[in-house]
This record gives sequence, C-alpha cells and structure tokens, in this order.
Amino acid sequence: ILSESMSGKIVVMIPAFNEEKTIGAVIRSVPRKVRGRRVEVLVSDAGSRYATARISKKAGARRVVSHRTNLGVGAAFRTGIDEALKMGAEIIVTMDADGQFDSRDIPRLVEPIIAGKADMVTCSRFLDKSLEPEMPVVKRFGNKVFRNIVNFFTGKNFTDTQCGFRAYSREAALRLVLFGKFTYTQETIIDAVDKGLRVTEIPCTFRKRADKSRLFNGIVDYALRAVHTIIVGNLKLRPMSTFGGVGILVIVAGILIGWPVILSFLATGRIGDAYLMRAIVTGILFI
Repeated sequence: ILSESMSGKIVVMIPAFNEEKTIGAVIRSVPRKVRGRRVEVLVSDAGSRYATARISKKAGARRVVSHRTNLGVGAAFRTGIDEALKMGAEIIVTMDADGQFDSRDIPRLVEPIIAGKADMVTCSRFLDKSLEPEMPVVKRFGNKVFRNIVNFFTGKNFTDTQCGFRAYSREAALRLVLFGKFTYTQETIIDAVDKGLRVTEIPCTFRKRADKSRLFNGIVDYALRAVHTIIVGNLKLRPMSTFGGVGILVIVAGILIGWPVILSFLATGRIGDAYLMRAIVTGILFI
C-alpha cells in the first residue's frame, strides 16, 4: 500500500506510433504532480517514421525509447513497462497518444492503487451510461465480443477490455508476462486475473479520434490480430488446462467411436474387417 506520506514516483507511459500531430498536446496535458507525487512522462515509440520522438522530447517527455521498426503496440507496451520500472516508478499509468483520454482523470485512476484497494485499474468507457461515447455499431459490437471473450477466460464481469488508459502498481507491472506484439489490452487483464491481482474499473471520459487509427488496417484486421493475441496468450498462460481440456475431448471422441470395436473384440477375440477403420481412427485420436 502506498501511504499518503510516500512520494512514490508516477510514470505516465505513452505507447505511440506516428502520432506527431497529437503527442505533444497529450504530454503537455499530463499533470506533473498527483497527490504530492512527482509525475514523469515516458514515451515508448513503436518505430515511428516521422517526428513522434523529437516532438515528444520537445513537449517535455522525461524519456523516450524507440524501436527501430514497428513491432506493434504490444511490443512497445512491454518496452515501456520495463523502462518505467527502471525509472523507479511506483505506479505506471498508460494512456494513448491520440488524445482520446483526458489526463485530468489520472488522479482518479491511481486512487484505488494508492488506497491499497487495487493492483491494476482500467478505465471503462461503458461503466457510466452518461459518459458512453458515440461509437459505430460495428465497433461497439466488436467491443462487446472481445469483452465477452475476456470475461469467459477470467470469470469476471468487465465492461470494457479494450481501453488503453490504465494504472498498474509496481508489483503488478513486475508480475505481468505478455506475449502479444500487436496489442496488450486484453492480454494484460487475463494475465493479471490469472495471477490473482486485484483489477478494478472506473468510468472515464473519452473523445472521438479525429482521424483513422495508425495501428491497424480496419476493424477486421484488428479483430483477427486481437483474437490471435488472446488465444496465444491464454495457451501460454494456462497450457495444462487448455491443452488438457482439448486432450480430454479428443479421448472422449475416441472412446465413443471405438466402443463398438471394444465390444467386438471382447465378444470374438478379434477386430473384424467391419471395424478396422474405426479401430484406426480410435488409435489416432488416443495418440
């Protein structure tokens, strides 16, 4: 628990890719003190081709780390988390570089961690009906689908699992193990819940993006990449339960298909020609 008297540093980490039009304003809007704690800004540049890194430094970012090529926002997130921990962060806040989130919500975001009530706090665009943003039907449906997938894997009831405006305690950040390169929003929740970390949501304000996202080519592209990240992350986090469950289903299928073969063998002492194909399929399924 971070007591009121502690001056633990807060690092606001901003993953960015070709966001030279908005990154400067986002950095300047970040408060430099929250509840008496020093706030520093870190930009994790995901291989931008333009002036994102230069503008970030000019706008007041304490540190900028850059990938030479675009490895994905998930990779930039991991690099940023590692760098924030090296900077001595007690709390790490992540927010998007496109100006969709209001930095004035940062004090409310870190409050549950400071109070010792949460290890990870994520903003929800749908928790407070009065703050719900206008959103295309397709995108809203996609958010709902991903929310349900994450809730299925975690057994929780989150309202928004795609929001990148979050806060992590130092312990939570140290314990996160992520595999996806394209995105991190869903995988971090699954990993945190899997490790028994306390994850809570707070409502936040959200502004509509003025132009097209630079991180993916349309809704379908995002959906395919995000689903891949969720599935691969879950396989690596829970290999025994995931592969074990699939294995049990295959064995049960083998028993159902092979049951006549077993009965024939017990009755005659041999496998008749009529059951030969069943026997082969049963053996393959068991293997």
